Order: sequence, then C-alpha cells, then structure tokens
Amino acid sequence: MFGTGHASTAISAALGIAAARDLKGERFKVVALVADGCMTGGEAYEGMQNAGMLQSDLLVILNDNQMFISKRIGAWGTFLTKLLTLGAVRGAEDSVKKFLERFKFWGGHILRLAKRARVMLFPGMLFEEMGFAYFGPVDGHDVVQLTQVLKHIKDLRGPVLLHCVTKKGKGYPHAENEPTAWHGPSRFEVSTGHFLKNPTPKPPPPAYTAVFGKAIVKEAQRDPRVVAITAAMPEGTGLDFFREEFPRRFFDVGIAEGHAVTFAGGLATEGYRPVVAIYSSFLQRGFDQVAHDICLQNLPVTFALDRGGLVGEDGPTHHGVFDLGFLRLLPNITVMAPADENELQHMLRTALTLGGPAPCATRAAPGWGWPWTRSPSPARGQGRTPQGGVPGDPARHRNAGASGSGGRAHARRPGRLDGVINMRFVKPLDVNLLRETVQLTPHLVTVEDNALPGGFGSAVLEALEGRGAQVLRLGIPDRWVEHGSLGQLYDLVGLSPAKIARSVAEWMGRQPQSAAAAAGAARD
Repeated sequence: MFGTGHASTAISAALGIAAARDLKGERFKVVALVADGCMTGGEAYEGMQNAGMLQSDLLVILNDNQMFISKRIGAWGTFLTKLLTLGAVRGAEDSVKKFLERFKFWGGHILRLAKRARVMLFPGMLFEEMGFAYFGPVDGHDVVQLTQVLKHIKDLRGPVLLHCVTKKGKGYPHAENEPTAWHGPSRFEVSTGHFLKNPTPKPPPPAYTAVFGKAIVKEAQRDPRVVAITAAMPEGTGLDFFREEFPRRFFDVGIAEGHAVTFAGGLATEGYRPVVAIYSSFLQRGFDQVAHDICLQNLPVTFALDRGGLVGEDGPTHHGVFDLGFLRLLPNITVMAPADENELQHMLRTALTLGGPAPCATRAAPGWGWPWTRSPSPARGQGRTPQGGVPGDPARHRNAGASGSGGRAHARRPGRLDGVINMRFVKPLDVNLLRETVQLTPHLVTVEDNALPGGFGSAVLEALEGRGAQVLRLGIPDRWVEHGSLGQLYDLVGLSPAKIARSVAEWMGRQPQSAAAAAGAARD
C-alpha cells in the first residue's frame, strides 16, 4: 500500500513499484487508480511520460466522474468530454484509415503526418503518443462489463490506460444530486439525507473559511486590483463568496498548487494584488514556487492559509503544522497569525497594503464569535500588549495567533500569574516588545499550533539570543499526529489548557527565580 492524501501521485508511485518489480525479476500486476480531477496536477503527467519511456507493465485506471470536490473545471474536462463521444470518433477513424491506405506508396513521411492528424482528430491518441495503450471509455458502474474488459487487457505488456466513466455518489440519490456537499459528510439520516448536528446550547461562531470569504469580498470591493485564486477548493477556502461577487476576478486552476502560485506571480507583475487561498498542507506542494517565483522576486502575492494547525479527523496528511516554519525562513515574506476573526480582516488589509509591496501570508484564525470593527485597518509588525496578568509576572505566555487559544484559557484561570501577549507577526517579530518583556521577567512560554522545530518558538529564541531569557516552547512535537477530534489531539500534544498549565507549573518549579519575582509570587 502507498499512502495518499494529496492528489496526482498515483502514477509516479505505481511506476516506482513496477520498476522495482522489474529490477527484482518478479511478476505481479501494478494498478494506479486515478481520478479525473487528479489529472489536472502536473505530477500525473510527469509520471505518464516516464512510464511511456520505461515501458514497464502498468495499468492506470482513470475514474472519470466529472468532479473535483467541487465541479470539475478546466481544459482537461473538455478533453475527457470529447472522449465520451468515442463511438462516433471510431467510425470517423476507420474512414481516415481507409483514406490513408491509398497513400502508402508515398512512404513513411505521409504516414507520420497522418499520425499527427489523428492525434488532433482523436483525443485518445494523446495517451498513445505518451506510450500508453488506451481503452475506453467504459461504464465504471457496469461490473460485468468492467470485469470482461479487465480480463482482456490484464496480460498486455507495457503501460495501459483504461478510461472508466462513473457518477460521484452513485447509488445514493442525495449524494448524486449534491456531490460537493457529500464529499466528506458528517453524520446523517440515511432515509432522508438530513445531516445530524450535535446539540449545542447556542449556534457555533463562524468558521475561519466563512470569515475569510466575507473579508476578501470587502477588500475586492475596495480595491479592483484584488483577484482570488484557488486550487480546486472554492468552497473549502471560502472563495465561493468571491466567485459569486466577482466571477471575472476569480480563478480556479484545478489541483495544481505550484501553478497557482506562479500564476499569481504573473498577475502581480502586471499590477494586480493576487490572494492565493489554499490549505496550509497543500501549500507544501508549491514551496519551490513560493520561494523562487514569489519571494525571490519580491512580488505582492498574499497567501491566505486555511486549515492551519491541527485539523482533526483529516489526519496527518492534512494537519497544517509546518507553514510557520517553512515560510519564515524565506527572505522578503511577512508571516502573520491572527488570533480571531476581527484580527483576520485587519491582517488581510495589512497584506494587501504593505508599503513594499511584498509577499505576505496570513494563517487561519478560528471564529470565536467576537464582533468585527466596521473598517479594517493595517496592522504593522507589532504584537499586542499583555491580556491579563500584571507587570513582573514570573511567567508570560507568547503566542502566535490561533495557537494561543489554549494559552489564553490557561492564563485566565483564577489565581494564575500568567499574562498572554499576542505576537500576531511571526515574521518580522516585534523584537522591541520581546525585549521589554524580558526586562520584566526572564521566563517566557511560547505556544503555537505548529511544529516546534523551526517554528514560532524557535524564532523567539533566535531574537532573544544572549539576553538571558528562559524560554519554554510548547507546540506540535517532532512527530506525525494521528486522526482524532481537536480536543483529543490538543490534549495528546500537550496544548489543552490543563496540559499547558501542568507544563508551565513543572517548568517554573525548575527555574531559579529572581528576588522580585519570588516576592511577587509570595504576595499572590
């Protein structure tokens, strides 16, 4: 088994398995099952061209259901639609073959030209030109027919592509009619298709996705240069609001994150202010483009990172716990982590009005149900003063945005000596505020919903090097985090309020305290 979580990897992985089989002289079948949406990603074609060159035995089954998570878009969908008329095409192809037979005496030149003409006339030839034997399309829901087809092609040598047409949600009418809503359903009543919600005493606050969607619409109304880009995730990132309001300024590029980033760079060179809305873990697939195409050229592209931090049941392939680390190491970029929905709109305004202009990234902020200010204003690279606690506290939390929720809950417990400072900017750090705090207390605790190696806490350590500060860093440990509810996972990694309190108490018990801090603790 080869683990999957992000798209377009199947052909490359399967070809590696097939090549290993050939090297070992073994005999077994290798099958890559690929969705049509995954074929919009460049890695799929990289794998296909290499498979055509190696000519290892490999079966690729293309499951064509005309969907990403949302409705399929792009030229690839048009191409597959043409293949669905293959019955008519085959008749035309036979006529062309008979016509070309008259010119055999002209030699190979006319046949090469004819082959190129067939590629234009018959879309299935694209796969054949890449070295695959193409079969299809066939009904992917007709199990009897599909079994017969597989029996016929299973012993063919070399790369083979079988094109199957299916319907997303097939067999359950509610899922067939609304495939996007049913892509990853929560609990539901089978007979009616009604989703079952857990009883709550009051409506939950708006999710980051909805908050961001409304905020970017507000920015686009203010500035006609603002355009929005997604990689096949308009609903998942909140850009469906933008798409409805500004269809010509909205771009869905398919499952092609690297292309999305460089495409945004091209728009930026012509004076636009692109916002690339993308899941944190998906941006890993565009890291080279962020570094070379955006940051090196210092282009004003804004990255709005959804699903930053732990994401619960989506598990280790989707936990967005590396972005603070891999973004802050790049020159020119500003990295922000708003703590709530109100700060989110201010930081989006900041990203779109930087004086440079320069690249900027703003991370997910949870919805707390806090009111928005009427008009967002730029928030330059400054942290916010302590919330709770008193000057001279023996321990002071420093948190980066949403990651500080556990820290805030802990700091607000009655009798705690802690104060929380919301740093807001991971890069550049508010070094002056850090140094002022160190003058009050040498004991700092950093809290982040990000991997500890190279993250926010590491940035604080670097900024305070040589200043005598004692820093306890709390965050995601250096391991992959499993599936589970957010409450379970935060407790597992030590970021629940109770676990933060315990870690701080144990750490403070081992720290030498100054006379002033000890006196303050005694008074409390």
